[in-house]
Amino acid sequence: MTAAVAAASSAPARLGRVGRTALLLALALFVSIVANLRLGAVPIEWRDLLALIGIGEGDPGALTVLTGIRLPRLLAALAVGATLGVSGAALQALFRNPLAEPGLLGVSTGAALGAAIWFVFGAGLFAGLASLDLLRPFILPLLSFAGALASVALVLWLGRSGGPGATVLMLLVGIGVNAIGAALIGLATYISTDTEMRALSMWMLGSFAQTEWAVLAPALLLIALATTALIRTHRALDLLALGEAPARHLGIDTDRLRLKLGLLTAVAVGAAVSLSGVIGFVGLVVPHMLRMAVGPAHRALLPLCAMGGAALLATADLAARLVALPAEAPVGVIMALVGAPVFLSMLIRTRRAWL
Repeated sequence: MTAAVAAASSAPARLGRVGRTALLLALALFVSIVANLRLGAVPIEWRDLLALIGIGEGDPGALTVLTGIRLPRLLAALAVGATLGVSGAALQALFRNPLAEPGLLGVSTGAALGAAIWFVFGAGLFAGLASLDLLRPFILPLLSFAGALASVALVLWLGRSGGPGATVLMLLVGIGVNAIGAALIGLATYISTDTEMRALSMWMLGSFAQTEWAVLAPALLLIALATTALIRTHRALDLLALGEAPARHLGIDTDRLRLKLGLLTAVAVGAAVSLSGVIGFVGLVVPHMLRMAVGPAHRALLPLCAMGGAALLATADLAARLVALPAEAPVGVIMALVGAPVFLSMLIRTRRAWL
């Protein structure tokens, strides 16, 4: 009786925390969107920004900068941040480990390997396709996307027979796949020319500088479909938090859920990495911080992770553009500077729990 009364009294407080957090994230998202559109090497006036949404008239040059450069870049940052945040929360629930993140299954490393194949061997392997102006912008995203899918397929295939320990086996296989992918990328870097090595290194550090509408549109479609499907698994993830055996007793097919989460994560993160290159820590930091703010219930946590990831990565991209004007810093470096201290604090917190 006492437990029931306590649960009933805590429900309004929990809803209040969710509402306040959602309001703060919506405000942060709005501010980051406006700041990304206005600030940069070419300042944008308010009248130009209003003209973008059909209010009044703006300077044609400023509107060209907005529609041709900043708007697709902003949409890419929002989409990538949202999908990394949601994917990180889903994987943390799957592995029941707050240190899990999308790179855990080898998704980012597989995508980077696909990009390395293009940068180092593309001129020879894909000379015919690269000569076609219509197809050339899609080769790098497709190769990185294919690498992400191949990595997750290998993890799922090798971990499929793990039985009750399949989740741990998938984690260990993911570490092995990451090591193999990193070794192959290192080999490609070693045999590359200076120009190829610089292009690959910049892509590995993460950037939205080369975002184009032609590549953005199909990636956004994949990201939207996969991220929405991940958010819809909130009930199954809540039950999985009780443990695999209790979840099975409550009607959850844990093997099928594991496969579904792996494939959806591959599609979402593969499409995201194909746009931005390798960006770490978003899927680690955002779910961890929001779980402390609103609790572990995934019905609220997953949409909030989408908002938080979008706001964080858009802010990081803005900082990358402004920190070294007129040059530009890699957004992956900015995220590492933010995410690494949080990661270390999480390790310290976990270490204290072990003592």
